[in-house]
Amino acid sequence: MKTTVFILCGGKSSRMQSEKGLVLFQEKPFIEHIIKAILPITDQIKLITASKEYDYLPYEKIPDLIVDKGPLGGIYTALSHSETEFNLILSCDIPLISTELLQELISKHTKEAKITVFASESKTHPLIGIYSKNIVSVIKEAIDSNELKMMDLLAKLPHQIINIDESENFHLTNINSADELNDLNINLT
Repeated sequence: MKTTVFILCGGKSSRMQSEKGLVLFQEKPFIEHIIKAILPITDQIKLITASKEYDYLPYEKIPDLIVDKGPLGGIYTALSHSETEFNLILSCDIPLISTELLQELISKHTKEAKITVFASESKTHPLIGIYSKNIVSVIKEAIDSNELKMMDLLAKLPHQIINIDESENFHLTNINSADELNDLNINLT
């Protein structure tokens, strides 16, 4: 399955107080950990961002088509620019993501699903998912109606949940604040 990967680097990062994808974890920015996990799968990587801070990376940067619409706005921008039917959408704040988990997501995805994501009993991970380019009009309608919750989008569309154990949530953790980053560093020592 030909897939393009889009990393959502936008967002206000109000809790982190800095550009989230560039926060350092184990002496490297989050985004570099994510790219390292993607590269064994594909080098078709694009960043959804208007920030010049990512210019050091050799990937295409695409600013949001509609600003201030959260992750849904980023996904809309990604799918609007995509040339592949299926697209791997990742947030920029998941430094523990592994190639193996991404390969599992891709290999278990079925073409009938418009969205495929991981979920455990306690958490669904809509910003680590495969999204069909064919849902761009549904996303645009949601944005126009200001219905920006990711779980509402999932509920509207044929989707697939790949169940994971609670222990696997750790590798899918998104880090939103300095406290969460500190907790992560403590858990890894």
